[in-house]
Amino acid sequence: MTATRKATLYRMVMPTHTCPYGLKAKDLLRRQGYAVEDHWLRTREETDAFKAEHGVKTTPQIFVGGERVGGYDDLRRFFGKRVADPKATSYRPVIALFVMTALMALAASQAVYATPFTLRAVEWFVAFSMAVLALLKLQNVESFATMFLNYDLLAKRWVPYSYVYPFAEGLAGVLMIAGVLTWLSVPIALFIGGVGTVSVVKAVYIDRRELKCACVGGSSNVPLGFLSLTENLMMIGMAVWMVSR
Repeated sequence: MTATRKATLYRMVMPTHTCPYGLKAKDLLRRQGYAVEDHWLRTREETDAFKAEHGVKTTPQIFVGGERVGGYDDLRRFFGKRVADPKATSYRPVIALFVMTALMALAASQAVYATPFTLRAVEWFVAFSMAVLALLKLQNVESFATMFLNYDLLAKRWVPYSYVYPFAEGLAGVLMIAGVLTWLSVPIALFIGGVGTVSVVKAVYIDRRELKCACVGGSSNVPLGFLSLTENLMMIGMAVWMVSR
């Protein structure tokens, strides 16, 4: 019979704070087949004393076979698992957004027309995407504007545009979802989409600059490039389609 592997975990569990990384470390150890000896650090003084005793700066701390493994990220490395780099660029936020708005559009089409596959679903996909992208920007307009000013040609000449942009995108998206006031939503989408397309093409494909895109908000690590261009081309395409039909 194989002996149960054991690990010792020290983590903060206080009346006003339970360390989330301690919970994640405990869960990971159990999923890897370890019996966990779980020690709670119940006060700030107890936590500081533990850190001083072991010469560490953070908790949780994990010990396996009497040897200190380290914190949660160290534990993941111990098991050969990937540790995310918070500064690494990734398209994941935009991909996740487009997948969810596509599913929302299909669901709305199913609810209204009893089939998910309609032209209206395509229109809703673009409009939902615009509305959700605007929502993400509006969470912190100041942060968005700062990142946007790195590459948008109009915003560089007229700074207030960087603050107006997310409101304009959100307004156009909501009007397109409702299918009303086309005379207003179409010019807005054409204008901001057109300026955005030219700005991205110049920054990425002509100047060859490596920048982060403000499309999902000013704190994202999404690279400025193809998906950023897609956002603008979708707005232009939607506007042209609404005029043509």
